[in-house]
Amino acid sequence: MLSFNFLVEKYKLFHTYLCVTVIYLITFLYYISSKIYDFIISHVTHFVIELFYFIFASIFGFLILKRLNPRTNPNYNPKNLDLFFTSVSSITVSSMSTIEMEVFSNTQLIILTILMFIGGEIFTSMVGLHFSASKLKYTPKARSRVNSVASLPLPPESLDLGIIIQSSTTITQDVITSSTTLEKTKSEIDFLIKSKSVKVLGFLVLGYLIIFHVLGTFMVLVYVNIISSVKNVLKKKGFKTFTFSIFTIVSTFASCGFIPTNENMLVFRKNSGLLLILIPHNLLGNTLFPSFLRFSIWVLSKFGKKDEAMFLMRNTKEIGYHHLLPSKHSKLLFVTVLGFILVQFVMFCGMEWSNEGLNGLNIFEKVVGILFQCVNSRHTGESIMDLSSIASAILVLFMAMMYLPPYTSFLPIGDEEEKYPHIIYPCKNNVEKKRKKLLKNLILSQLSYIVIFIIIICIIERQKIKDDPLNFNVFNIAFEVVSAYGNVGFSTGYSCGRQLKADPKCVNKMYGFVGSWSDEGKMVLIIVMFFGRLKKFNLKGAKPWRLL
Repeated sequence: MLSFNFLVEKYKLFHTYLCVTVIYLITFLYYISSKIYDFIISHVTHFVIELFYFIFASIFGFLILKRLNPRTNPNYNPKNLDLFFTSVSSITVSSMSTIEMEVFSNTQLIILTILMFIGGEIFTSMVGLHFSASKLKYTPKARSRVNSVASLPLPPESLDLGIIIQSSTTITQDVITSSTTLEKTKSEIDFLIKSKSVKVLGFLVLGYLIIFHVLGTFMVLVYVNIISSVKNVLKKKGFKTFTFSIFTIVSTFASCGFIPTNENMLVFRKNSGLLLILIPHNLLGNTLFPSFLRFSIWVLSKFGKKDEAMFLMRNTKEIGYHHLLPSKHSKLLFVTVLGFILVQFVMFCGMEWSNEGLNGLNIFEKVVGILFQCVNSRHTGESIMDLSSIASAILVLFMAMMYLPPYTSFLPIGDEEEKYPHIIYPCKNNVEKKRKKLLKNLILSQLSYIVIFIIIICIIERQKIKDDPLNFNVFNIAFEVVSAYGNVGFSTGYSCGRQLKADPKCVNKMYGFVGSWSDEGKMVLIIVMFFGRLKKFNLKGAKPWRLL
């Protein structure tokens, strides 16, 4: 009996020691993780964070896709490079493809949907707002000092009224103390307003994401179930309607351009209702996001959070959110985007109204289809027709549209924000870290890097350019590179019919032109997609160059 009690006591003692050890271990891990987190947000630049984010997400997506079986044939194993290419294309919202989309199973499509969602610019910018809020740390302003007592106004002599006048030294100290207190209070209020405004902006962007994704998925789901032609296509191809709906909306809103079907949107070119649902999501998720974000803030000021909303609208530069533009800039961006679409629409109608890709469509379907094609030329890349059949002049125009950053706008006048005085916050470090002058001088312009990438790919594919010049011509390669850089996804494709030396083993595949490239060429285009996704960090390159 004594031995049993002894064992029980030993067990209790061991259990106590084990619990204490686990608690200390959890506390230690939490301490270490918090220190690592503080170090990351304090010392690591936004560029490095995003670069590693996209790289790790691409690797993670590739590993999951590799573990899952494809839909068409369980024994079919796509090349690892092609799966990694697809993962990179999804996370960078580029929609460049080397594999036919109908190869992927329903589970794989869900993984691609997640990759496109977390790789979208609005989502990543929302995460960036969290880091910005974490960096906000209040430090009181330095005390104001008065150099001379003579600089302070002296009180009038009031001896006749029996008022005791304090010495000038005492008055000076009281004034300094009062002034310091007021400044400290004002600094605290200013910091509090900015901190609350950044948090409100973060929740507003989150609400923006949720509302348009839920609304868009619901609209597509209803349309698919009502319109039998769309439902029959999905049934024939073996797609689940909900997966198709959410995949399409996430892809469109994130400006990726992937569609589960091999033909992209060509198979739905007569479904004008579906195209009209996708066009607003295309614009609101990319080029018109700043304009509608500012409109959302204005609406917020009418129903609540007025102070924070007014602060956000008047201090966009202080917030430092890339997508929050001043009032006039937002309005002119809206006009510029519509202007670009109008120019493309007019030119497309004038030159390609009788294009064979539009045969069988009535006037309304043609107008909607052309509008859809022009809207997608900026950054989304969904298509209702074979781009290789379009006139070269239109393709050059599309290439220019793909090259332009999403918020390109005609801004001949100053921003309205300049009318309001900027509040200088004690938490803002106005002294930038000095970079090495040599490194600055080595940074080139975006166009220079594109030219370098095109040259490298032409060197890699020089034998195919010689043997198959109609497919592997410099224009098609340049078009593919610019499309990858702009994270668009437009492609002229590859056609066995354009081969000068017919290959009996050649089979036309419904994927991009890059699918016919060598592995080395695909690797270069992977780098281009990463480079294009992070191009916002180098839009002001090539400053040392002077073109006279």
